[in-house]
Amino acid sequence: MKTDTQRPRPGAAILRTALRRNIGAMIAGTVLMGLYQAAETAFPIALGLIVEHTMQDRSLGSLGVSIGSLAVIITTVSLSWRFGMRVLQKANTTEAHRWRVQVAACGLQPVARDVDGLKSGEILTIATEDADQTADIIEVVPLLVSSLVAVVVAAVALSLADIRLGLLVIVGTVGILSILAVMSKRIGSSTQEQQAKVARAGAKVADLIIGLRPLHGFGGNHAAFGSYRKVSTDAKRQAITVAKVNGAYAGTALALNAVLAAAVSLTAGWLAFGGQISIGELVMAVGLAQFIMEPLKMFSEMPKYVMIARASAERMALVLSAPPVATPGPERPSPGGDLEIDGVRHGTLQGVKFQVAAGEFVAIAPYQPRAAADLVAVLAVNVAPPAYEGVVRLGGQELADLSVEAVREHMLVNPYDAEIFGGTLRTNIDPSGNSRTLPEAVEASMLTDVVALHRDGLDYAVRDRGANLSGGQRQRLSLARALAADTDVLVLHNPTTAVDAVTEQLIARNIAKLRRGRTTLVITSSPALLDAADRVLVLDEGIITAEDTHRNLLAGDEAYCLAVAR
Repeated sequence: MKTDTQRPRPGAAILRTALRRNIGAMIAGTVLMGLYQAAETAFPIALGLIVEHTMQDRSLGSLGVSIGSLAVIITTVSLSWRFGMRVLQKANTTEAHRWRVQVAACGLQPVARDVDGLKSGEILTIATEDADQTADIIEVVPLLVSSLVAVVVAAVALSLADIRLGLLVIVGTVGILSILAVMSKRIGSSTQEQQAKVARAGAKVADLIIGLRPLHGFGGNHAAFGSYRKVSTDAKRQAITVAKVNGAYAGTALALNAVLAAAVSLTAGWLAFGGQISIGELVMAVGLAQFIMEPLKMFSEMPKYVMIARASAERMALVLSAPPVATPGPERPSPGGDLEIDGVRHGTLQGVKFQVAAGEFVAIAPYQPRAAADLVAVLAVNVAPPAYEGVVRLGGQELADLSVEAVREHMLVNPYDAEIFGGTLRTNIDPSGNSRTLPEAVEASMLTDVVALHRDGLDYAVRDRGANLSGGQRQRLSLARALAADTDVLVLHNPTTAVDAVTEQLIARNIAKLRRGRTTLVITSSPALLDAADRVLVLDEGIITAEDTHRNLLAGDEAYCLAVAR
């Protein structure tokens, strides 16, 4: 694996991608919504013509034709709106789904991405709210074009009555949009800041949920809640600021549109009073002045939605365009190979060096928990090879030369705090549904009593994060999942800290039996697991300081006795 220095793409590229992928739906939606706006504009024009001609002729035939024309216009308005919005909203929903899946895929990739400090809660917000707001651009553009159609049709119709009315609409529209374009920039920057603060509040909630039990354990929950309250208050204040800016924008847009409509109506009345336009043209002008407020409102709101979509796209770009921490290599490890750590320096590790032969069961007794965590992070490829000194070899190949997918297929590193997912016991143990050692894994992890306790057995429903299981049951469920994977190399970190001593003894023997002939490394201070291992390595102050069987170390190493005795 090699470091990657690729620069993130701007949010504009994401918006262009969204528009390009939905060009067909947008064209269809634009045509239908343009037809809707044209038909809406035609309604007051038709009323003006009815007044101009039908009332003069005073014939039933002319009245029937007028009523039929209005029926056609109303039908066109109804159907074009219905099918136009259906096309656009389907495309919008589909596009938002695509971005959600893409953001989630980035978060689930085996190689971590350099997302500039974003936490999982923030990425969740980006995958939901920001994805939806980015996809809104699919509707914004057709509605913008259709609103422009309405304004143009109205301006042309008014120009036919009197050129001054048409020019008034055009000049007024340009002026309104110029003012609102300046205001929309403020909305974009405020919205981007609000989204960032809301995302941070979401991340804080996720952290609190994960660590709620430990926080209650040492009384830190009040301080943690106070920290969340501060972050949430910041998000609330920014949301209020955005609401004020949006309110000012909407009020200004409404006021300017009303002023333009009033100006058109008053000008038309003045022209009619002077005999320069007919009564029918006056009716048309007043009707258009009232109607044009709606497309003008929609037209004037489009810059705001464009800026919001741009802000959301910029946030999505943080995840989607972030370079991977490391670029995986092309090689694959040899099956059934050994594990070698050669002079690794990372965190508290000060040149760790040891080897686990193929098929060997080795335990590491860490005197400092931090050193154990650093070693697990290196083995799990949570730390990219370029980020530490030394070499880790798997099956004779350096990790830097291996693809992360191949590493994960060949070696499973099971952390002590492995997640439990909502579903069933079976889906937690065997997510893919193709494990050949599921019964043996359940028995080896001593999860049999949990299975027997419930009528549904392995199909017993598990709540999110294993909320309906005890700490020991969750740990054994996690261990069963690791054993059921049946990988060539298995690394376990403190797999039995939440179980009683008798169960721990049984689990240790079962692991040794089930993993016989497979490479196994257990990082633990459990006497039962240490005794079950072929040999024990002592990790002290970041280096391996002793190596022997558990019983020999107990007999000749006082520091070891103090570290592992219970």
